[in-house]
Amino acid sequence: MKLSCEFNFDAAHKLAHYGEGHPNTRMHGHSFRARVSVQGVPDEHGQIIALDVLQNHLTTIRKQLDHATLNDIAGLENPTLENICYWVWQQLHPLVPQLASVEVFRDSLGQSCLYEGDV
Repeated sequence: MKLSCEFNFDAAHKLAHYGEGHPNTRMHGHSFRARVSVQGVPDEHGQIIALDVLQNHLTTIRKQLDHATLNDIAGLENPTLENICYWVWQQLHPLVPQLASVEVFRDSLGQSCLYEGDV
């Protein structure tokens, strides 16, 4: 069984690897949505994980990302969609062993990245 929770954040970044003159090399912002899924067998209380525990972890992560310059966050110096997704996984997996996937969306651009653990 899988259970998912989402959170939203707005953040700025720039991507230097695009090269001089490309718009992505300038500081710009996006609205992001992240979906985190856990997987397992419900316990005797009917839960894979207590939702308030999961929400508290997600709130901590959201506070680090929301209205931040992503390039300034350790581990996100190159904040591509893929790296943001993997960073969220790295923050959460040590705390939530039931973690099955992290997906980060830029809905306005129709883009997302899904990470399901080591490939």
